[in-house]
Amino acid sequence: MITLLVTPEVLDAAEIAVEGEAYRHLFRARRAEVGDPVRLVDGLGQACAGRIVRIERKVGWIAPSEPIEALPANEPALRLTLLVPTLRPERAAWLVEKATELGVAAIRFLHTERAPRDFGAGMLDRLRRVAVSALEQCHGSRLPSIDGPHEWRDLEGLAKGFEMKWVLDPGGDPGFGVDRETRTAALLVGPEGGLTDREVATARSLDFRPIALGPRILRIETAAVAGAVLALVAGSGKRIG
Repeated sequence: MITLLVTPEVLDAAEIAVEGEAYRHLFRARRAEVGDPVRLVDGLGQACAGRIVRIERKVGWIAPSEPIEALPANEPALRLTLLVPTLRPERAAWLVEKATELGVAAIRFLHTERAPRDFGAGMLDRLRRVAVSALEQCHGSRLPSIDGPHEWRDLEGLAKGFEMKWVLDPGGDPGFGVDRETRTAALLVGPEGGLTDREVATARSLDFRPIALGPRILRIETAAVAGAVLALVAGSGKRIG
């Protein structure tokens, strides 16, 4: 089944128009036809069934099921936020794509002493488009929030409200311990070369628990994805909503 991200308000419409790039992808690349089923998702965790009812030269029309047939959200129960250093555009895009496929709830880029890179104009919009494509490909339903770059001094505010917080550290504990009732968590990833002693001290003062992924030193995006997998498995188990 094809998955299509739409704005939340149109799920209540009798028919949904598909135009532009979404039209080209759905009806040119995927060669979808009238009658084909479509999984409609709102990016907020809701999914429902729909069906293609008309295809015109520049617009296609999809009708949500009537009555609305809710579909599984395919999202982890643990809402995980990644706090990662700024990266080169192609590496940041790879990270966003894979984190979206895994079901990460948010990706927040921040400056560290060893990774002070700024994003160019339009970079966040590009990363959000990457996330949309990944969400549709993996049949998820919740689009991750993507923002930054934030300053390191903003870490305290970014870290507020989480039930669990971890920071990747080669000298940390060997595993993620998560209570099954935990619903929110944050994972802080250091830059290549690691966080400075001052940054490690800041993270620990904010109750980030040091976690090790093993003896090897990984690239930022590899460490973020590997850490996200372990955290989501530990926090979600078989709980998929």
